[in-house]
Amino acid sequence: MPPLITIERHIIEQQRQHPEATGTFTQILQDMALAAKIIAREARRAGLINILGSTDSVNASGEVQQKLDIFADQTIFKMNDHTGRLCVMASEEHEDILPIPPQFPCGRYALVFDPLDGSGNPDVNASIGTIFAMFRKVSFGARGDLSDVLQAGREIAAAGYIVYGPSTMMVYSTGQGVHGFTLDSSLGEFILSHPNMQIAPSPRYYGTNHGNERYWTLGVRKYVDWLQAKEEPQRKPLDARYMGALVADFHRILLKGGVYLYPGNLQNPAQPSGKLRLIYECAPLAYLIEQAGGYASDGLGNILDIQPHTLHQRVPLFIGDKTLVQQAERFIQAHDAEWIASYRAMREAVR
Repeated sequence: MPPLITIERHIIEQQRQHPEATGTFTQILQDMALAAKIIAREARRAGLINILGSTDSVNASGEVQQKLDIFADQTIFKMNDHTGRLCVMASEEHEDILPIPPQFPCGRYALVFDPLDGSGNPDVNASIGTIFAMFRKVSFGARGDLSDVLQAGREIAAAGYIVYGPSTMMVYSTGQGVHGFTLDSSLGEFILSHPNMQIAPSPRYYGTNHGNERYWTLGVRKYVDWLQAKEEPQRKPLDARYMGALVADFHRILLKGGVYLYPGNLQNPAQPSGKLRLIYECAPLAYLIEQAGGYASDGLGNILDIQPHTLHQRVPLFIGDKTLVQQAERFIQAHDAEWIASYRAMREAVR
């Protein structure tokens, strides 16, 4: 029987490869693993403890908050607010940054997170997830500020996600490959189940919300037609899969191969740059997919190179197999000159 490697052991073994490491980084990842166990426990019995359904409040993006959203958000914050390892946090659920309470010390890292991705799914017993990333402190004060979380994806020190589905999985990278762990509920431990993950080399799926097709630009329409091999019957089309939870859709693409897209548009004034947030969703997953041999783009270039200017900045997302994502860029470049000009202007305007 092969040895069981827990996430704590794996993180510590990776830390040993860096003799200069203080252990702080390791402890933050362990805190996130513990938060994941708590959220997974509540998600499993949500219907039994009246934690399903919506509340009367809205989050920073104007969306009605779900009860489990609030629980996950508070769990991650409380797990990290007192440790002295973080200087500041930012959550998709809050308009502004989350300072470390003044009675607690501050550390050298900043944490950003989407506490519950796909928060409408629990009501129908479907998969949900958490996305997070860490940055090194760049501000000069004793405590962190906005600049510590408004960093480009290239500056991410570690990123990960948790899928709460038939089993709970935590996937993370510190720049030394992507590693997946499955929660063994009988042991209460995350066990290494997917070491050194690489995106599957033979693409099988594409994921997108076809309900928004009327808002897509011409280039995106032609790209999806190409994925479906509409004009090339001799070529095998990709199968469509869409869960309505970015984490779950991304996880399938990573394991099975393919591409996920949530394009921007100019016809829907509510979502001119798409729906997804750069800091909390796109940049962390872009970091992970690059570590796994894939690529993430906003349709013009690498997501990791975009400098965020606001906490809730949205960008289009094409992520997965590198060849497929680059093909999306070619279709957009060839057909969407008006959209490109307008989108670039929007990106400049948020400065």
